[in-house]
Amino acid sequence: MTSVVIADDQDLVRSGLHALLDARGIEVLAEAANGREALKAARECRPDVLVMDIRMPVLDGISATREVSASGLATRVLVLTTYDLDQYVYEALKAGAAGFMLKTSPPDRLAQAVEVVAAGEALLAPSLTRRLIAEHIRRPPPSAGVPEPLRELTARERDVLVLVARGLANDEIAAELVVSLATVKTHVNRILAKLGLRSRAQAVVAAYESGLVRPGEAITPDEPTASS
Repeated sequence: MTSVVIADDQDLVRSGLHALLDARGIEVLAEAANGREALKAARECRPDVLVMDIRMPVLDGISATREVSASGLATRVLVLTTYDLDQYVYEALKAGAAGFMLKTSPPDRLAQAVEVVAAGEALLAPSLTRRLIAEHIRRPPPSAGVPEPLRELTARERDVLVLVARGLANDEIAAELVVSLATVKTHVNRILAKLGLRSRAQAVVAAYESGLVRPGEAITPDEPTASS
């Protein structure tokens, strides 16, 4: 059974999420009213997923996400936000969040997101991702050759990263490059290791920030993309 800790500063929201997830067979191990409590619960309970609000007292969700990432815990963070243009979502992805969803998402969609993230995959809502990238990532100045941050990657790994950033799932990348699914997974794991990234979501951000992919170039469906 997938296990979670819910972090939100509103009692009503926590209670609602608890009931929603419990009804769908997801075990809620603890609740937290701020980021500091969320970190404590994550360390003590070791949940599969930490469902994290962003705006919380004592320690905000972005700082808490950053600390979870730095701690080495296997717990993955799924960020929930109220606003689909919230600038903090972008910062949360950089901090190591595995994905994000809107609080207005249908109950079944949210439960599905928890399961996807718990399985070690990333979940990005492309409709939000495109807008966040356009708003919050400056277009790097044109430069010849491979962007400096990506020079440790092989040419094929950069090809894979481009397709990851464009929202393709692993099976779609395999079809695009005419390679096996296992080969794609190996490339993705090597990309994360070489760039020192914790999640596929961070890889998307890195691809845009480095200039490997430009805002407006992403080709994504309207539904959230999940890929391992």
